[in-house]
Amino acid sequence: MKTGFTFVLVLLLATFQSSAQFRNVVIDSGDFIFDAAGIDEPSIAIDPKNTHNLIAGSNIDNYYKSIDGGLTWALSTISSTLGVTGDPVLICDTSGGFYYFHLALDRRYMTGYQGFNKIVSQYLAPPLTGTWTDGTFAGLVDTPKTDDKPGVGIDRNTNTLLLCWTKFDEYQYLADSTPGDSSYIMFAKSVDGAPWTTAVRINQNSGNCSDNDQTAEGAIPCAGPDGQIYVGWAYNNAIIFDRSFDGGVHWLDTDKVAATMPNGWDYDIPGISRCNGLPFTACDVSHGVHRGTIYISWSDQRNGANNTDIWIIKSTDSGASWSAPLRVNDDTVVAQQFMSSMTVDQATGYIYVLFYDRRNYVGTATPDVTDVYLATSTDGGATFQNHKISEHPFLPINTFFFGDYTFVAAHNNVIRPIWAEQSFNGLGVTKKIVVGIIDSTILSTPVINANNTAIAEMQIIPNPTDGNGLISVTLAVETPLDITVTDASGRVIKKVVDNQQSRPGTYSFAINEFTGVLQPGIYFVHTRTKNQSLTQKLIFTGH
Repeated sequence: MKTGFTFVLVLLLATFQSSAQFRNVVIDSGDFIFDAAGIDEPSIAIDPKNTHNLIAGSNIDNYYKSIDGGLTWALSTISSTLGVTGDPVLICDTSGGFYYFHLALDRRYMTGYQGFNKIVSQYLAPPLTGTWTDGTFAGLVDTPKTDDKPGVGIDRNTNTLLLCWTKFDEYQYLADSTPGDSSYIMFAKSVDGAPWTTAVRINQNSGNCSDNDQTAEGAIPCAGPDGQIYVGWAYNNAIIFDRSFDGGVHWLDTDKVAATMPNGWDYDIPGISRCNGLPFTACDVSHGVHRGTIYISWSDQRNGANNTDIWIIKSTDSGASWSAPLRVNDDTVVAQQFMSSMTVDQATGYIYVLFYDRRNYVGTATPDVTDVYLATSTDGGATFQNHKISEHPFLPINTFFFGDYTFVAAHNNVIRPIWAEQSFNGLGVTKKIVVGIIDSTILSTPVINANNTAIAEMQIIPNPTDGNGLISVTLAVETPLDITVTDASGRVIKKVVDNQQSRPGTYSFAINEFTGVLQPGIYFVHTRTKNQSLTQKLIFTGH
């Protein structure tokens, strides 16, 4: 579609190659001379009611808000009297409220290395113009313990929050675990962020406390269509699965091995300070043909230390049986794919797996140069297509902390992966948090549209506007598209799109492209397709 108008979203061909470039938005960056935790380990959540609303987070206490689909971001920090010590994880409920989970410390119960001993959840209510609550917490006990690596899910039927994490008797990273000290997978839940239930241990086989393959870690709970709770984690060179059919009261009597994980989850990648293949667990609760299917994705080095791969398994019988592992990355060379994350779009049932990838630099002088890839499946995990989504490669340096995870959020074909990048700047390291702008236009997938109309959604954001906003139109079918801005008398101010044949997807346009000719007042945006027309009022307040 060609017009004289500047596109805010980069609209690419619907049939695209793995080398295609997608718009990347750097939402935070910083230079570090000495190793420091910060601007790493990003997480992101999307509002299912309004996919223009996004909240992201990164270590230690950063949060980022976008109300235009991820094109622009407001940066801030989160605080709580309960403490904030990192490992952010975000989720959004069905009402558009966001929850920010993180570690925290109560110094009354601290000894040795114990740096964090509870999981705090803070809430930001729609329309996201207020402040975060001070929060509630789970996990704290009156003896020295360490809580780490929270994973969250939500039952969309009730907005019940599901929380899992690893509890250490005494965390001993890079040291041999003291005999008798163990790690446990814990579970608690909360309705709408209210006080949490008493945490219960759900694993039968405890791990050690050394933060390695014999440690039980990476538990992320998810809900099934009828409130079932499913959890997967890594332990002792295997993917372990557990489930509850009564809201988390009762769990399996025996830890179930869903898949082997040869050489474990704790592995080395050149240039990365530390790396892991911890799993992500998700269940399809869409109304598609794969509703109820559980997926677990991870990475491991079963094919060699120089050939890390991404894997996925699925279960269609509530976890009673599991498929054989399927390789997600589709390269044909010996290369590193690592540190993956996964989500299921609960409007479509499509699967998205995000990972770092070095396939394009094998045999070069700099084989550690790294890209970011997104693998997509529209057939229930039977097949995956791989797409390079990073605009620029980067070369990490292993003397600086890189972070332990990435994240991807998706709803109704609006996909927002988030990752960290790192590069040497001559004195230290530059760290970045990057969000990919990926929509159905470039994925060639239909927008779910219950009304079976061409225009699935039209929005002016914000409205009233001073010019710094967007006209956003989502098409459910291929159709001629015409967008015109007029004044109150009907005089044409701007022909935004002139009857151009357009594929399904979301198209966004910058309002400030034409506000130079406007006076403060009321205008109208007319959107027309072959069989449909919509008009919305645009209130321009002036610059």
